[in-house]
Amino acid sequence: MANRAAKPLPLALTLGEPAGIGPDITIAAWLRRRELNLPAFYLLGDEALIARRARAIGADIKIAAATPGEAASAFADALPVVATGEPATAEPGKPDASSAPAALASIRQAVTDVREGRAGAVVTNPIAKSVLYRAGFRHPGHTEFLAELAAEDGRVPQPVMMLWSPRLAVVPVTIHVSIRDALTELTSALIVSTVRIVAAELTSRFGIAQPRIAVSGLNPHAGEDGSLGHEEQTIIAPALKTLRSEGIETRGPLPADTMFHEAARSTYDCAICMYHDQALIPIKTVAFDDAVNVTLGLPFIRTSPDHGTAFDIAGTGKANPASLIAALRLASRMAASQS
Repeated sequence: MANRAAKPLPLALTLGEPAGIGPDITIAAWLRRRELNLPAFYLLGDEALIARRARAIGADIKIAAATPGEAASAFADALPVVATGEPATAEPGKPDASSAPAALASIRQAVTDVREGRAGAVVTNPIAKSVLYRAGFRHPGHTEFLAELAAEDGRVPQPVMMLWSPRLAVVPVTIHVSIRDALTELTSALIVSTVRIVAAELTSRFGIAQPRIAVSGLNPHAGEDGSLGHEEQTIIAPALKTLRSEGIETRGPLPADTMFHEAARSTYDCAICMYHDQALIPIKTVAFDDAVNVTLGLPFIRTSPDHGTAFDIAGTGKANPASLIAALRLASRMAASQS
């Protein structure tokens, strides 16, 4: 009974790229905390940066230096900011030498806080991969970096990127690689392992007892029975046979061009696609403002807004916090489902 009555842990929100809109949407979300009954969160970053950004966008906000343990009680009256030890000096829209160290320190500390029981989930603000690459970052993106941070005994888990909204959830089997490399990486084994993770977490973290999963083809018209490509027959169909033998409800391979209209979306809980844009174009079309990036396959919960750093509007007050708000809400829902 004590566990059920325990207050939920706050969410650990990363700074993201300091010169981007992460600070703006963090401030905007906190200002709407009462109106929207948002779960408590704290920002891992630089208190001085947040104060400067609040002035820039004309936000009347109180900021409190805090520890994760103090965040939940401080949240009602002030935005809790937990220092990472890395100052962030970048001006809006102008990344500088402090950007990469500040962004990466925030991500590392958020993961540590969740894994050590100080936070309920990681929510990440957008990063600028080009800025990180110039500083020596060697991962394709957030997803792969988080997988490395989640490694145990030298074993790196398989991260699965899901884009979720109330209207559509999609997963690309191959993620941040070129189309040419995606064709090389796509195997029956990768499809099977990806769908297994999706099915398990739709049950454990989304509360769907028997997930319905639609699997796209790779080629136009799902290959037209081999006349437009053979991957559906040689790679995708064998994977689906294995998954069905394990009791996972899958349909496909389906033509990707007919999977995403409203009637089709009502027949499945998640669409598995073969490459990045095949999955992300439809969800960004139907749910651009409120889609959430969720990383499955990790030993902790991670969600993120489904947009970039938007340097052009950083510090103007024009950034829309809707996707961050959705990410915070989904992280809280997922954390509650596994507690």
